[in-house]
Amino acid sequence: MTVTDPGPVEVPPSALADLLLARLTRVYGAAGDPERAAVMRGYMKDVAPFLGLHTPERRALSRTVLAGTARPDETDCTAIALRCWALPEREYHYFAVDYLRRHAGRCSSAFLPVVRQLLTTVPWWDTVDLLAVHVVGPLVAADRSLTAVMDAWIADDDPWLVRTALLHQLRYKEHTDTDRLFAYCLRRSGHPGFFVRKAIGWALREYAKTDPRAVRDFVARERERFAPLTVREALKHLGD
Repeated sequence: MTVTDPGPVEVPPSALADLLLARLTRVYGAAGDPERAAVMRGYMKDVAPFLGLHTPERRALSRTVLAGTARPDETDCTAIALRCWALPEREYHYFAVDYLRRHAGRCSSAFLPVVRQLLTTVPWWDTVDLLAVHVVGPLVAADRSLTAVMDAWIADDDPWLVRTALLHQLRYKEHTDTDRLFAYCLRRSGHPGFFVRKAIGWALREYAKTDPRAVRDFVARERERFAPLTVREALKHLGD
């Protein structure tokens, strides 16, 4: 059970989404490579089928898709993201993530339920981490009342929402809410999931670039509560 599920978000009408999805499926589809697709699917633990587009090629094709298109509003971002996510191949999800990273500043706090739907639909680290850091993070930074949602997500049963709550401050540097970061790490210190334990260590390691003493002292004080993996990640560039 999850404690923060607002229910599915409906796809709104959007002429821009109509245009982009028509271009996208045509351009990406024509460039697919079934042999590479099989390899990529295996590497990503069979989370989704692939078209077989490597990142540099895919982003070059995306520039063709986006050429001459208007800047989106929040409704366009919602429609484009949800319609991409409804397509099975993972590269369409990557297109949506890249698009949202570019236009997150055009979305309000009301966009967070859309991102939640993306985080919990076909979830894996390849999309979750980028959404957490580059979309959720900026949304929360722009509207600090959304920290209440992060407080709910850190308590959720869904490990990908937990991971997102842990990682959303990853680029905040000196603006990090240190008390909240450390509290989140302690709250989920006993989590059995690899991706949560890894995220705790990653969040601490990244904050250590801003305040190494605070992280070193925190880990020294609370070390016994964390898995060895978490401690290794947290102290990776600090030493034991």
